[in-house]
Amino acid sequence: MNRHSKTTGSGQVSIETYLDGENNDLDVVILPSYGRDGGEDFDVFTAALVAAGYRVLRPQPRGTAGSTGPMSGVTIGDLGDDVAGVIDRLGHGPAVVLGHAYGNFVARTVATDHPGTVRAVVLAAASTRAVPPEIDNAPFRAGDLTLSDEERLAALRLAFFAPGHDASVWLSGWYPRTLAMQRAAVTGIDIGRYWGAGQAPILEILADSDPFHPRSQWDDLRTQFGERVTSAVVEDAGHALFPEQPAAVADAAITYLRAMTRPNRRTTT
Repeated sequence: MNRHSKTTGSGQVSIETYLDGENNDLDVVILPSYGRDGGEDFDVFTAALVAAGYRVLRPQPRGTAGSTGPMSGVTIGDLGDDVAGVIDRLGHGPAVVLGHAYGNFVARTVATDHPGTVRAVVLAAASTRAVPPEIDNAPFRAGDLTLSDEERLAALRLAFFAPGHDASVWLSGWYPRTLAMQRAAVTGIDIGRYWGAGQAPILEILADSDPFHPRSQWDDLRTQFGERVTSAVVEDAGHALFPEQPAAVADAAITYLRAMTRPNRRTTT
């Protein structure tokens, strides 16, 4: 898709943001997964949201596209500040912030530290608190460009893509410096502080074949936070989710966005 972008920031940080859609009272901000940018992975999803009448902002992580800033000593709070700054400068008030995979940590951080910028949070293929080590380490094998394609494909098939899907589409599109920076930013993170995304309403989009969030733990957020959480399940998808089922993810998100102002939202699985 044709991308329009603006670069904003302060101090040492400049964030390039892709902007799609007409001016609208409700912006949707998309935050990508570990070590990847917010471009091609989300183009089909973004086009669907724009067609439904929403304006989409895709702030690119430091080290990707035209985004720059310190790449060491960075905290998850710093990454949340980057996103909140984009919303303040380019948004039209509080936004719906969607975090995919690793991006869920950043989305939760924005909602916790900058509640005035967030209307709701969408957690797309977010992990549970306890992930098996082999699965948890898969992003760092997949994004390690010094490994062979076979080793990286094995990590992608294990942890990211549902059976029968072409995992090779994610052999490209990785940014090792960004991946290392993001990994360090969540080391020692106070999960309890950010887990609830402040007091924002939450939509969790669950992938039915996501080893980072198995079916046995699909009720974890709703058990803890009750009616503040709405759940939707996307079938035939893994942790990568967006390159696998972009239309289904868009349907889930648009359904939620249209229902946001209705009272007594009901959870579904």
